[in-house]
Amino acid sequence: MSEQSTDLRETVRQRYAAAAVQVTEGGNACCVPDPVEADENFGSTLYAAEERATLPAEALAASLGCGNPTAVADLHEGERVLDLGSGGGIDVLLSARRVGPTGKAYGLDMTDEMLALALANAARAKATNVEFLKGTIEAIPLPANTVDVVISNCVINLSTDKPRVFAETFRVLRHGGRIGISDVVADDSLTAAQRAERGDYVGCIAGALSFTEYREGLQAAGFTDIEITPTHPVADGMHSALVRATKPL
Repeated sequence: MSEQSTDLRETVRQRYAAAAVQVTEGGNACCVPDPVEADENFGSTLYAAEERATLPAEALAASLGCGNPTAVADLHEGERVLDLGSGGGIDVLLSARRVGPTGKAYGLDMTDEMLALALANAARAKATNVEFLKGTIEAIPLPANTVDVVISNCVINLSTDKPRVFAETFRVLRHGGRIGISDVVADDSLTAAQRAERGDYVGCIAGALSFTEYREGLQAAGFTDIEITPTHPVADGMHSALVRATKPL
């Protein structure tokens, strides 16, 4: 990994560690924690009210995603799900409910503070079919052909090695498995410099792929049935999008 990539990863880690600490220190037995600062294009308000009602306040407060990947993943009873960059655990907990006691939801995060918050949130939710793993999304600590579904919420754009993320995602999926991802995607007309003008890397803007780049990256990893559907704008020419694809049988 280059020095610049290492520096960017550390900047991302520090930002999300600080977000976890804010939630952890901002709540106590009698008070609801303040949500991490985000504009209306990001956070727990992108989830349905009935979903939010089932989750610990701390999980909602730590949400920094740009969509709801569990809504597009179409999860079923008994499936095994992996959330890349699971943060405070909001999507892991929602997935665990959908796959039921015969299924399992994994969360993967590189930030100790977020992992500690996620474990606490799982305990608050009394979720027993979840497991949180420490690691990076470029080197997923699971064997090949392990999970049925991979989800992620506005995290892949933060990686400095997206081809590796796509390859690792493909590896851990079983044949016939699928992805359901929310991510920021740029119009094909925007150059990398123009994306950087619209927001910084850690803010999920500068590192975003274009629609064509995203599709070609998934194809290069081996995915088929690729669909990239924009849902709402997050900056000029930048969109939150739902990404679906399949690992062939």
